[in-house]
Parts: sequence; C-alpha cells; structure tokens
Amino acid sequence: MSTPRVARYLPLLGLMLASLLTQGCARQTDAVQEQQFIAFGTLVDVSVYGVDAELAQRAFADLEQRFAQWHRDWHAWEPGPLVELNTALASKGEAAVPAVILPLIAPAQELSGRSGGLFNPAIGGLLALWGFQSDALPQAPPAPAAIEAELARHPRMSDLRLEDGRLITTNRAVKLDFGAFAKGVAVDRAIDHLRGLGINNAIVNAGGDLRAIGRRGERPWRIGVRNPRGPGVLAVIETQGDESVFTSGDYERGFDYQGRHYHHVLDPRTGYPAEGARSVTVIHPDAATADAAATALLVAGADEWLKVARDLQLRWVMRVDDEGTVHLTPAMAARVRIELDPPPPIRLSEEP
Repeated sequence: MSTPRVARYLPLLGLMLASLLTQGCARQTDAVQEQQFIAFGTLVDVSVYGVDAELAQRAFADLEQRFAQWHRDWHAWEPGPLVELNTALASKGEAAVPAVILPLIAPAQELSGRSGGLFNPAIGGLLALWGFQSDALPQAPPAPAAIEAELARHPRMSDLRLEDGRLITTNRAVKLDFGAFAKGVAVDRAIDHLRGLGINNAIVNAGGDLRAIGRRGERPWRIGVRNPRGPGVLAVIETQGDESVFTSGDYERGFDYQGRHYHHVLDPRTGYPAEGARSVTVIHPDAATADAAATALLVAGADEWLKVARDLQLRWVMRVDDEGTVHLTPAMAARVRIELDPPPPIRLSEEP
C-alpha cells in the first residue's frame, strides 16, 4: 500500500479544505451527507443517505479513526505490525501473527490460490526492489538481473502455514504486502460498521474503489468509472442493493523512464509491470474480493483473463485493453453505460 508524500496530495487537501470552509465537516444535499479524509494514500469519501446529522457525524468520526488505524496496522514499510511480521519471517521463518494481521492471511491465501497466483501479496520483496515500497516514486527500473534473482526465489502465499496463531514459512523470501487487498478489506469493515450504527444507505469510496449499500432515496447510487486515458468518465454503473465496484489501472502509480511508463501493478510471473490492459473494473458483493480480483485480471493478459474471472466466480467485468477496446462480460454489458464520445470499440466476451 502506498503513502505518497503530502506534496502529491495538495490538490486533494485543497478540495477537502474548500469543503470544510464552505459546508462544514459534513455537507448535506438532497438528504445525502458526506465526509472526506485521506487514508491508504488516497481520498476516502463516505456518503450516507436519510440519516440525522448527529448520527452521520458520529459515523464519519468513527470511520476516519478506523481507516487511520487500519492504515497503520497494514502498512508494508513504515514501522508497525506488518513490518515486524515480515522481519521475523525473513530471519526466523516463523512468527506470532499480530491480531490486526491475522484476519487477512486466510482470505488472501484463498484469493491468491483461486487467481492462480496472479494476486500475490507475498511479492513485497519484488515491490521493494522496484522502489514501490516508498513514499517517493522510483526514477528507473531495477536491473534485469536483480529482477531475475528475485523471481527465482518464488515467493507465494502457499509458502505460508498458520498453526495456533503462528505463521510459518517454507520460503523466507515471502514478504507480505497487502496493497492490492487491504483497501477492499477496510471498505468492507467500514460498511459493516455503518450497518451496525443502523445506516443502511451509504457509499464508502476509497480513491474511486467503493462499496455501496441501499439507495439514494428513490434512485440507485450511480458510479462513474474513470477513463484510463485522458480526463472524464469512461462509463457509469448503477449499483443494485449491496455491491462493490473496484478498478485496477496502469495509471494509478508509476513513473516514466526512457520513453516508457512503468506502473506499480507487477506481474508475479515476469517481475515487470503487467501488460496488455489499461484498466479492469469488477463488480462483486464484497470489496476485498473485488479489490484482489481487479488486480489479478489486470495481470492476467488477453488470453487468460476470462479463465481467471471464471475461477474467481466473477460475473461483472469490464477490461480496457492496451489499444483502448472495451471488453465486457455479458452480465457487465447489461449494467454499464459507456460515456465517452465518440465511444471506444466494444467487444462482448464469453460468459466467464
């Protein structure tokens, strides 16, 4: 997970400040109240509908505090429980799992297995080699020999075994980084907390990745999916009851070197940034699965993404390939409305 320097977030901070100055800590428009804060290196936006102001403020304060705590607990390189766990695994091959980390291990292992290892939180060493475990972006790719050496160590989630609260590894190259999963877990927990407070119509949106429950009055929540090339919205999706919409893209965090763009979603098979797609959007009931699945499908490539979607039991997928063609599963084609004018080429896939 990334925590960019504050300077990179001045536009977001400006947006938040403007909101606070003009409308206070929570704003209300057509019975929708909203609060924004920064966590997981992105802008988190919480919207609730049909809730009195006092309860809304309590919910916003709770979630801001919880997101900040989850960010600290699951951070991959700042001092904290995950760094301590990784250090112990590398030096001893086993460690007691901190209580704040334990609930992430089994779901991450399951999703990694079902994705064929394309979602692989064990490659923290590879991410560090590239310089993506840092507040500052790297300036150049690592040497090919260094990448090959890291790949040869084959860190996988299946190298880990849980026994009586202890994590044991057969491969000390495993270095956990939940950056492609933790945000989804946090969004799911946030929705659970809102429901526990009696709030049943809400959106928790973390940098464009979100889970929505209920409705906005008589209307469903309408979600815009970012155009992966250029400004504006690629498509609009209306949520149905309780759904998560997550997108993984090659534009999110990266750097340019000698005329080529390198992004942070690494292919565990090659050691290099995933190729073949600009973005992948997934709809799924829970945010953690949607988060991991979007990453796996961005990595999968043109020949494998449908199989991976099938293995992950996904119905709603939109994939924008590196030529700009939008590939839609039949279920997604019935849900999505393309907003670009002129529209991009669209291809209907087989059912996953």
